[in-house]
Amino acid sequence: MELVVLVDEENNVLGTAPKDQVHSAATPLHRGFSVFLFNQQGELLITQRADSKKTFPGIWTNTVCGHPLPGESTAEAASRRLKVELGISAHDLREAAPYRYQFADEGGVVENEVCPILIGYSNDAPQPNSAEVAAWKWIPWKKFLETVKKNPRIYSPWSREEAEILRKLNILNR
Repeated sequence: MELVVLVDEENNVLGTAPKDQVHSAATPLHRGFSVFLFNQQGELLITQRADSKKTFPGIWTNTVCGHPLPGESTAEAASRRLKVELGISAHDLREAAPYRYQFADEGGVVENEVCPILIGYSNDAPQPNSAEVAAWKWIPWKKFLETVKKNPRIYSPWSREEAEILRKLNILNR
């Protein structure tokens, strides 16, 4: 049973709860993370969430999202999920910005997370886990930013907001 770390608004640990029981219409605040992975051409790896996902199924999003296990660092959790979801590893994985969000999907299931944004780099060819990822593609960073503005509804709300945070931080000069 996978556990998520429950926290207060200051990210102080309150306890843990089973991941499969946490996401509902009344999801408690918990720790998460969100990864934007780039290749040497400055392209972002985006993924489409599997239709079987409990929250935001079928939606395009940034590379990987997930939850650190109790006692696991955010970078360790991100590396673990990159392997599980896409069969790849990253280098220079680092936290680029803090982030906090709460969104409900069309079914009323809520995501409610303290969710730092990480960036990293990889030239590995993804080998997606079909239980997690329906599709993937590399997209130039500037094109991704343009596409998010033109077609926001096809992307997860957190990836849209996080992309804007990273754009303002000028993480890529391409």
